[in-house]
Amino acid sequence: MGTNANARAQGTIKSPLVWHPQSAADAWQLKQNYGADAVYTAGGTLLRTQWESGLAKVPAHLIDVSGISGEEESIRGHAAGIAIDASTLLAVCRNHELIAQKLPLLTEATKQIAAPSVRQLATIGGNISSLVGDSLPALLIYDAQLHLYGGAGEHWEELSDWLAAIEQSTPSTPISGRLLIGISVPQPDAMEVMDSNTKRFGAYYKVGRREAFTPSVVTAAVSGTINADGVLEYLKLAVGGGQTIPRRLKELEAAFADTELNSATLKRIYDGVLDVFEPKGDLFASAEYRKSTAANLIVTELWKSAAEAVNGGR
Repeated sequence: MGTNANARAQGTIKSPLVWHPQSAADAWQLKQNYGADAVYTAGGTLLRTQWESGLAKVPAHLIDVSGISGEEESIRGHAAGIAIDASTLLAVCRNHELIAQKLPLLTEATKQIAAPSVRQLATIGGNISSLVGDSLPALLIYDAQLHLYGGAGEHWEELSDWLAAIEQSTPSTPISGRLLIGISVPQPDAMEVMDSNTKRFGAYYKVGRREAFTPSVVTAAVSGTINADGVLEYLKLAVGGGQTIPRRLKELEAAFADTELNSATLKRIYDGVLDVFEPKGDLFASAEYRKSTAANLIVTELWKSAAEAVNGGR
């Protein structure tokens, strides 16, 4: 069940013992057996970066979960939506026709994660499990659910709830490590039922310190519908970036649904983003810069959508 590579030369990273469980139950049990000395892995791209930079120590055990799905297709359409195995490569998500057709914001997000060579190894599950992955704002917009395995067996949890619980946990109330098996995105029913006077809009943005292959300063996703009179019928906003755990701005979504999207409304939305978004600053970008960048991205997209809806795209 496990294999161990020869130790590398002295002074380099030692190779951990690698386990290859064939089921989620076996993988989870290995994690219980070895605790903090074991880490789940599939592509391993982020883990290697953390080890080489000294941000994390090399564990004694790696639990390779890439072979536990058992499904012939890693991305599958079903009556209620789309299922994606956690071990699905980012490159597969990026180029999959069903994702492009039904979840275009996720296609755009995976396009902007790392370099093409990394996307051939990294998985969607690893990007989610990092807690700050660039795919998260898009998945939050789509109301994604996570398929998890824990001590009580398999269960489903809203991605937004899972992220919020982790962000709010403390050393005295830890969130136990559960295994991410897959992701399910429901059919966007509210976006499908529209009359001829209603326009659907959506956009994903990533702002980095250079044009490509860079960690994010801000990630933002926007979605909704607007009618020909410029009234928002519904709105979804999600933001993240850097080491900030992404989240939906549900308080703003509720406040501005069924609201005319004029200059005064855009100003209120801008101020609202500054008020509710609490990013983490670092040496490269302050929290205030991240706030203003996110607010500008969101308001710009809404302004464009309002102009197209009222003026017919002219």
